[in-house]
Amino acid sequence: MGLVQDKICLVTGGASNPGLGHAIAHKFAAEGARVIVTDMDKAGAARTAKEITAAGGKAVSWRQDVTVEAEWDSTITQIKSDFGRLDTLVNNAGMVILKPIEDFTLEDFNRQMLVNMTSVFLGTQRAVALMRDTNTKGSIINMSSVAALVGVYAVSAYAASKAGVLGFTKAIAAETAKQGIRCNTIHPGMIATNMNAQASEENAAEYEAITSAIPMGYMGPPSTIADAALFLASDLSSYVTGTQLVVDGGMINQ
Repeated sequence: MGLVQDKICLVTGGASNPGLGHAIAHKFAAEGARVIVTDMDKAGAARTAKEITAAGGKAVSWRQDVTVEAEWDSTITQIKSDFGRLDTLVNNAGMVILKPIEDFTLEDFNRQMLVNMTSVFLGTQRAVALMRDTNTKGSIINMSSVAALVGVYAVSAYAASKAGVLGFTKAIAAETAKQGIRCNTIHPGMIATNMNAQASEENAAEYEAITSAIPMGYMGPPSTIADAALFLASDLSSYVTGTQLVVDGGMINQ
């Protein structure tokens, strides 16, 4: 029996490899979950699901734009129709815009908040409704960042969005605890994902400085975040809600 055996788990932003959603989807499936992988990249999400099924796991994939309310409605409706309930939602889809504050446009800021914060509101609201409707003691895992906890150069809008996710999650945890619905955040540090690889190419000096300051001396693999998500999705964390789980190699412990 796996740690999330037969749980129905939705992971957004699961196409990119290496990426957090991709690693989480694989980890959940390896521990017995039935995984729904969604992403704007329909082919990439399908690739992740195909990898999982090829390895003996259970997964399906759908295209989803997490910033569109109607697409959340259709996703949750299909989950209820196909699976009857939702045990775990991982709001992982996100993006980062790296610019000093004077170079930011209002469009940049609004886009960052829409993808990283509004999408979490939309997904959490609908997941809570389905969990309550089906009397499911579920787990909602919202991806935040160490940038929500300490100052990081050139990510003001990203930091604001991830701090918003943190505050929002704590409020939802308070609202849903009596129904047995848990809501927590994960705060990755420097993780070796496609998103960070692209950002490091565009901002090499800043990334070198940040990476060299990690006490453990290296960027963590996506599997470290998948392990954290597995803990929060499983019954091992049955008495954990409203918490912030930092996975950063000691980066902010300075």
